[in-house]
Amino acid sequence: MGSHRRTAPSSGSERSTALALGLLSAAATALGAVPATAAPQEDSRAEVDRLYREAEKATEAYNAADERADALRREIADAQDAIARKQQRVNTMRETLGSLAGSQYRSGGLDPALSLLLSEDPEDYLRKASVLDRLGVHQTAELRKLRGTLRSLSQDRAEAGKRLGALERSRKAAATHKRTVEHKLAEARRLLGSLPAGERAAWDRASRSGRTDLLGPGGAPASGRAAAAAAAARSALGKPYVWGANGPSGFDCSGLTQWAYAQAGVALPRTSQAQRYAGRQVQLSEARPGDLVLYRSDASHVGMYMGNGQVIHAPYPGAPVRYDPVGMMPVSSVTRV
Repeated sequence: MGSHRRTAPSSGSERSTALALGLLSAAATALGAVPATAAPQEDSRAEVDRLYREAEKATEAYNAADERADALRREIADAQDAIARKQQRVNTMRETLGSLAGSQYRSGGLDPALSLLLSEDPEDYLRKASVLDRLGVHQTAELRKLRGTLRSLSQDRAEAGKRLGALERSRKAAATHKRTVEHKLAEARRLLGSLPAGERAAWDRASRSGRTDLLGPGGAPASGRAAAAAAAARSALGKPYVWGANGPSGFDCSGLTQWAYAQAGVALPRTSQAQRYAGRQVQLSEARPGDLVLYRSDASHVGMYMGNGQVIHAPYPGAPVRYDPVGMMPVSSVTRV
């Protein structure tokens, strides 16, 4: 019995200790399970953020390459028109000189120097243009004009060739950025789709969060064009985000601000980085409706300030043009157009 009384407390103590340890173990397991379960989802949300940021950078790079390609196409078209006009002048000059040659032939034979200069190889007779002094004054003047026009034509063709090469490089750059954008957006969509509905909603709420007390009401727009641009931006609310698009049925971030200012008669550059310098820089505390708000250190995102601590912007694929807090992400600068 004595032995039993000694072992009973020991057994009870052991059971209490075992129970306590079991409870602590269960609690530790439960506490450890929360991060273990949440971490992959948090990691996925962070990865979605990263992919969208990188896709937006690639989108702006695509926009820049595409804008450059458009400018080069216009330059090439202008150059081709100029080349065609100069070629017509060359043809007319040659016809005039041919008439002179025919007249000389009928009156007693073609001057050997003129025959040389009218050869099929323009470079050949240009190299041997020293025989000009053997011709009459009128022929000399006409041949000098022809020589100058041919040289100018040659330069124009060389410059057009350079532009064609630059256009091809710009096309390749745009295609590369397009593939990058599509890959990152597809991966972001896949990750978002893998999250539970609640986590997707939490990610969307987080993407729209930010300080709204950074600014006061903002006052009136700084100009009539800013007011017109702000009104245009409001008219685009609810339109879908479409990367590489600048309206009117869909927009990316810089496409929206470019389109809005176009409605006000102001031509903004295509990319957010270029729009950063499209006007006067002002302090965030001085922002007024119609001002452009640039985000991140590389200005890879842009929105339009609307007052009351809000911007209108095109956020990302799947999210329409909407209002969000001006402090939704780090502000790098504010531009007044």
